[in-house]
Amino acid sequence: MTKLTRRSLIITAAGAGAASALSAPAIAQAAYPSRPITLVVPWGAGGGTDATARIVGAMLEKEFGQPVNVVNRTGGSGVVGHSAIATGAPDGYTIGMITVEITMMHWQGLTELAPTSYTPLALMNEDPPGVQVNASSPYQNIKQLADFIKANPGKLKASGTGQGGIWHLALVGWLGAMGLPANAVPWVPSNGAAPAMQDLAAGGIDIVTCSVPEAKAMLDAGRARSLAIMAPARNPQFANVPTLNEGLGINYSVGAWRGIGAPKNLPAPIAEKLTASLKKVSESKEFIDFMNARGFGMKWADGAGFAKFMADGDAAMGVAMKAAGLARQS
Repeated sequence: MTKLTRRSLIITAAGAGAASALSAPAIAQAAYPSRPITLVVPWGAGGGTDATARIVGAMLEKEFGQPVNVVNRTGGSGVVGHSAIATGAPDGYTIGMITVEITMMHWQGLTELAPTSYTPLALMNEDPPGVQVNASSPYQNIKQLADFIKANPGKLKASGTGQGGIWHLALVGWLGAMGLPANAVPWVPSNGAAPAMQDLAAGGIDIVTCSVPEAKAMLDAGRARSLAIMAPARNPQFANVPTLNEGLGINYSVGAWRGIGAPKNLPAPIAEKLTASLKKVSESKEFIDFMNARGFGMKWADGAGFAKFMADGDAAMGVAMKAAGLARQS
C-alpha cells in the first residue's frame, strides 16, 4: 500500500510538473503585455513615420495599460532600425514600424533583411506618389505630359528623393508601364520631397514624383499642380487628382507605406492580440483624424494581408531597381 501511494504521488507530481510546463507559455501569453513595449522606428524623430508610430504607440498604451516606448534607431538607409526589429526577442515586447524600404534594401545589397524576416502584424498606411509639375507648366493633364515624354525622351528632368529611393523607383515603374526605359526622364537626386518641390517651383526641374501630402504646401500656394497619382483609386483628401488608370489607361500603382511588425516566430496568440489591437487603432476616430489632418493615406491589412502586400511590393521593387540599374542582387 505504501509503495502504491508513493508511486501515485510520484506520478501525480510528474503530471503536475508537465502541466505546469505546458501552461506557462499560455499563461504568459494570456497576460500579455505585463511590462513596457518598445516600438522601434527606423527613421528620425519628426518625420511622417515617426509621427505615425507615436500616435499608434499612444493608442496601444491606452489599449494595453502598459507603456509603449517609441525608440528611433536611425542609420544605414533604414538598415539599423529594421535590423533592431528583426533581431529582437520574439516575445511581443519588441515591435516596430516597418517601411517600404524593406522591399528595397536587399536589392541594393545593403542587407539580407527582407519582408520574410518578420512577423507581419498590420499594414497601417500607404501614400502613393503624385506626378507634380510647375504651375506654369504647359502640361494640363497626365496624357499631355506622357505624350511629350514619349516623343522627347531625355528632355525632362525629375526629382523627389535620392537615387534609388522610393519616388525614383515610382518614376521608373511608371515609365516601364508606358514601355519606356528608365532614362526617358533623367533623375536628379535630392534630399527629399520638400527641396525637390522647391526646385520644381523655381523651374530647376520639370517633374516631381512624391506623395501628394508632401507636395501639399506648394499645391496650396498655387506654385505646382498634381496631374495624377499612382494608385488604384483617388485619395479622398485630394479628390481632384485622377489616377494613372483614369488619365492613361495604365493600371500601375506604388507607394510609400508603413506597417507594424515583430521579430520572426512571434507566438500566434500574441500576434493575434497585437493585430486585433492595431485594428482598433486604425478604426478609431483619433487615428483617422490624425492621419486626415496630415493628408496621410490609411490602408489596413491584417498579418496575412500585410505579408502578401510586402511580397508583391518586393517583387515590383526588384523589377524597378533592375530597370534602373540599381539592383546589386538578383
